[in-house]
Amino acid sequence: QVQLVESGGGSVQSGGSLRLSCAASGNLYSTYYMAWFRQAPGKEREGVAAIASDGWNTYADFVKGRFTISQDNAEDTLYLLMNSLKPEDTAMYYCAADRAFTGSDCYSKLFRANDFAYWGQGTQVTVSS
Repeated sequence: QVQLVESGGGSVQSGGSLRLSCAASGNLYSTYYMAWFRQAPGKEREGVAAIASDGWNTYADFVKGRFTISQDNAEDTLYLLMNSLKPEDTAMYYCAADRAFTGSDCYSKLFRANDFAYWGQGTQVTVSS
């Protein structure tokens, strides 16, 4: 079992920044994928960024150049640094983990939320114009 706890959400003005954290505990294994997804009211859940255990990472087109995913393996913590935030980034952000590692390229994971067996409770991000 893996437990994930997100933090760092909040309310900011357009152009501002936030850093989300996801503390992982339990049996994550040495190889895995982790990702950030988001869901706005009335919209489908969408993948934001993903990272493999070897550091390979990928981003959805709508956050490229603005968001950075990273991990601190010593602290078992996943981060999402969000810069240049826009009102359309407003959503609940979820951290997710998938222990079924099949290779470094994790781009497809952005579109395969059902692959992720473990999810956090979410942290709200609200961006005002």
